[in-house]
Amino acid sequence: SSTSQKHRDFVAEPMGEKPVGSLAGIGDVLGRKLEEKGFDKAYVVLGQFLVLRKDEELFREWLKETCGANAKQSRDCSGCLREWCDAFL
Repeated sequence: SSTSQKHRDFVAEPMGEKPVGSLAGIGDVLGRKLEEKGFDKAYVVLGQFLVLRKDEELFREWLKETCGANAKQSRDCSGCLREWCDAFL
């Protein structure tokens, strides 16, 4: 499966202070909803991914419940975080 430019950009470098909207699958609307719930940075969402033990199914369910992400958005986001973890952790 091919990845988006956004995905490739994200996994190409350390997390730093990237905004939540820099995650693959997270656009303006989902980004705002996540920010409203305190997930304002990509690393805060990464923290949730790690709390869920990198379980992509659980994370995707959490993302759907938290900000209303659809299947493709949650798949893109979890894949992006998984690949970032493989590269940097």
